[in-house]
Amino acid sequence: MANSLVDKKVAKKTAASSDAPKPAQPVTIMSVIAPAVAWLIPGAGHLIQKRWIRGGLLMASIVSMFVLGLLLQGRVYRPNGGDILDILGFVGDVGAGGLYIVTRAMNWGQGAIAHATADYGTKYIIVAGLLNFISVADAYHIAIGKKP
Repeated sequence: MANSLVDKKVAKKTAASSDAPKPAQPVTIMSVIAPAVAWLIPGAGHLIQKRWIRGGLLMASIVSMFVLGLLLQGRVYRPNGGDILDILGFVGDVGAGGLYIVTRAMNWGQGAIAHATADYGTKYIIVAGLLNFISVADAYHIAIGKKP
């Protein structure tokens, strides 16, 4: 009887110690630089980590979606505090990083949506930004060693 109580206490202690949180990853230069570069230049976060194929594919897909959206006369959202859909559109657009900055500096994508293809263009621009957010997270996970 006494042995079974001791065995239960030992089992609880070992279970509690195995459930303990693992120490956080140390902050490295690459874990800071890779996501920043990946946001600014789509795909570059992978390229600086020598992930040539993945970086090239991400760069080609994000840039081509963004440019195609502009060619379809899509709208680029501005920062505002108005309609919730405009705010969400802005968040999606700003995800494109440097592409968004250049587009805003050149004053592209500001026309009114006059036909259906322009609305598709707007969606392409937003999706390019959202895909870049995923690319940034992927570059970060590679940099900290969470993903091979």
